[in-house]
Amino acid sequence: MFDLQEELKKLPDKPGVYLMKDESGTIIYVGKARVLKSRVRQYFQSGAAHTPKVAAMVAKISEFEYIVTDTELESLILECNLIKELRPKFNILLKDDKNYPYIKITMNEEYPRILMTRRVDKDGAKYFGPYSNVFSVRETMNLIKKIFPIKTCKRVLPRDIGKRRPCLNYHINQCLGLCMGNVDKEEYRAVMNDVCSFLDGKQDMVIGKLEQQMLEAAEELDFERAASLRNKLSSLRHITEEQKVLSLAGKDQDIVGFAASKTDTCVQVFFVRGGKLLGREFFIIEGTGEVELNELASSFLKQFYSTATMIPGEIVIAAEPEDLDVIEEWLGSQRGGRVHLRVPKRGEKMHLVEMVSENARIELDRFNARVSGGDSGQEGLRGMSELLGLKQAPERLEAYDISNTGTSEVVASMVVFEKGLPAKKEYRRFKINSADKQNDYAAMQEVLFRRFKHVEAEKSESDKKFSRLPDLIMLDGGLGHVNAIGQVLSELEITIPHVGMVKDDKHRTRGLVLPGREIDLADNLLVLRFVTSIQDEAHRFALGYNKDLRAKRYNKSVLDEIEGVGPKRKKALIKHFGSISRIKQAGIDDLQAVEGISETVARKVYDFFN
Repeated sequence: MFDLQEELKKLPDKPGVYLMKDESGTIIYVGKARVLKSRVRQYFQSGAAHTPKVAAMVAKISEFEYIVTDTELESLILECNLIKELRPKFNILLKDDKNYPYIKITMNEEYPRILMTRRVDKDGAKYFGPYSNVFSVRETMNLIKKIFPIKTCKRVLPRDIGKRRPCLNYHINQCLGLCMGNVDKEEYRAVMNDVCSFLDGKQDMVIGKLEQQMLEAAEELDFERAASLRNKLSSLRHITEEQKVLSLAGKDQDIVGFAASKTDTCVQVFFVRGGKLLGREFFIIEGTGEVELNELASSFLKQFYSTATMIPGEIVIAAEPEDLDVIEEWLGSQRGGRVHLRVPKRGEKMHLVEMVSENARIELDRFNARVSGGDSGQEGLRGMSELLGLKQAPERLEAYDISNTGTSEVVASMVVFEKGLPAKKEYRRFKINSADKQNDYAAMQEVLFRRFKHVEAEKSESDKKFSRLPDLIMLDGGLGHVNAIGQVLSELEITIPHVGMVKDDKHRTRGLVLPGREIDLADNLLVLRFVTSIQDEAHRFALGYNKDLRAKRYNKSVLDEIEGVGPKRKKALIKHFGSISRIKQAGIDDLQAVEGISETVARKVYDFFN
């Protein structure tokens, strides 16, 4: 029997890796620690301020084990390997890198080939990527085949040398003709090294080499070869010119930016080689809305660069990762040379990080639009219905929120979702009339009372805006709001399920509350996204109405109270005198001198202030 308190006492004051297990013995989390004793004990301290996700994990821990290491760097390497192998439920996980294609140059072979692969092996070959999709890989490989005279056929060398006639590519100077024995393997390897340089973003070096070869061909009067090299140079220069220059310093950098929603995070990476944008990739890390960026940055760097084939000398990142010095040391060991991690606060690098983060925001918005609509919305609706114990998913649900600025402009929103999707034509807004405008419960009661009283009134009207009743009512608030609405529905003799949408201390959606129980959504990402989208939409609509009313109040002038002074005359008066105080001091003749102000109007303005 695992005695948690006794095992906590035995933890050593050493670096290492810890593995959290649930009651079935499944590893649900892997972490590293500079000091195992301090780090592991933090999870089990009473009153610890855990995020909902960590709290959900701690509730499932039945036992733990740990592995002591000599150094913190060793613990980081072990942590990376274990996360990659085990993929524990509560770790921040990137998609499996096998999902992403790479370009492989088999420099470990006598006659190197160019291939597409989804697997990176330590076999002596060179790998470039990852690429965002197969199309990008094929497009790049086709471009390489046009520029460089490399072997593209399936003949096995050296076995097939001289056994068959050369293919068409040889006759159109798109291949050196290895199968004919016309070129030695060292010369061919030199061409493949140029391909590697090209894929590594070193086009300028390749261009310089081709220029020299073109000049040599011209001097030898080999004009056909010189023309061929000229055409390849033209293609390369065109590619180079199209690449966006991101750094005038001409460095090799990876630039990492973040964008987070309440439920998910997008990590965007720009690959800059020689100061030019070579490529980019983004990762949606689901269920990480509550994770601090420094923790997420640390997890991302360790997972992404554990399999990366191209690690530049500098990585510029938007958030400082946990254990920056250790990660920097580990990256250096992966690269085989020093790697600098930069977290800029100003200057060119800061602007680059902001640009990459903005691209991350765009990708995250696209992802959110995709998962909140269509089938995803309906799945979220069904999942929520099951958690609430409803017999069937509601066809129509209404969500309410209160927005106020002190005691003024207290308003409410009613947003409607039909079959899991927003029905914006059905949205309504209310101005609160209650005497006690700072009482959220009273304001919500007023709104619901007014909304359902309309049902009876509309029975004799042709324009029916409120007559269709919802199958579910959702409130931005806790148990107090739920109970308050229950009183209204009871008084009106209406039976409709109603729940509150509660938030954590960082104003993020946490769960659902109804009389007698609260449903934590930390472990149900699909429903959490759906509820968050409803809560955000209700808040957005209420806040918009609140801002509109405030704008009207701020734009209102004392001149609006004077008979005969409309918008044009008000504008003319303010433009002429510059302020209300000067208008107050003006005489009738002064007022009449303003364009559009007659003697009659001038007298009315004068009499109003005097």
